[in-house]
Amino acid sequence: MKTGLPSWFKIDPEVSSALHAGQPVVALESTVITHGLPYPDNMQLARDMEQEVRQGGAVPATIAVIAGRVAIGVAPEELALLARGEGMHKISTRDFAAAAAKGWNGGTTVAGTMTAAHAAGIKVFATGGIGGVHRDAPFDISADLPQLARTPMIVVCAGAKAILDLPATLEYLETFHVPVVGMGTDEFPAFYSRESGLPVSVRADSAAEVVDIACAHWELGLNSALLVVVPPPAEAALPYDRVARDVDQALAEAREAGVRGQAVTPFLLSRMAEITGGASLQANLALLRNNARYAAQIARALVARR
Repeated sequence: MKTGLPSWFKIDPEVSSALHAGQPVVALESTVITHGLPYPDNMQLARDMEQEVRQGGAVPATIAVIAGRVAIGVAPEELALLARGEGMHKISTRDFAAAAAKGWNGGTTVAGTMTAAHAAGIKVFATGGIGGVHRDAPFDISADLPQLARTPMIVVCAGAKAILDLPATLEYLETFHVPVVGMGTDEFPAFYSRESGLPVSVRADSAAEVVDIACAHWELGLNSALLVVVPPPAEAALPYDRVARDVDQALAEAREAGVRGQAVTPFLLSRMAEITGGASLQANLALLRNNARYAAQIARALVARR
């Protein structure tokens, strides 16, 4: 565990104890709770992800901002506050100073969660899908990508969100030296779908192999993250062609409605759930639990290697 954190950080006692003892810890983001899923699905999902991490032998650290303080691990009543979604901000790395000064409550994005987790000394993070380069707007690049380029951490996800330009996102990751490791796959998953037609940079078939790659990467002096992509469970995944068609429809509706900036992703995820009759929501829930499960395995393997 790192010392000298800003006074506006607070660490849950269980997480603090695990970090001091060198036990496996997995960071979890919170915009999926505040902005990604409807209530009460978001509340149940948050509990399920923490439970998956525990069952995998690691300690969960859900990260959020509560009354202006960056919480590394949240209490049950704080989780309930986040899930209700009233007055919640979407907090990326750029927003921490404002959140601290103004006493905001909010969910941390992938970039924001990585910033906070790295500051606390957490090396493994599970999320759903990362942000990336937006379709038809190559200048619109998620803050997740530069954060991945500068943060030495293992990030477990189901690829990038299907609403993005996946080839351009992979090109960005290659340019900034972020290895994309397929967990049991040679193909980059497309969030709701197990396939995209795009290759990963390397395949790993065990948590120990992931850790070996990560450690070699950092021992070379490279400070970027290792992005571990896990296909969504087969029973919940959607066909790629169907997802592509539905995403096109949702994007057209977003343009017509004038939705921009940070509001785009929540709008598109909500419309995808409506267009697919709830199938995309079920896929989202399944892949999030699955990613938490794999992240716990990787966190344990990292501790074992040390």
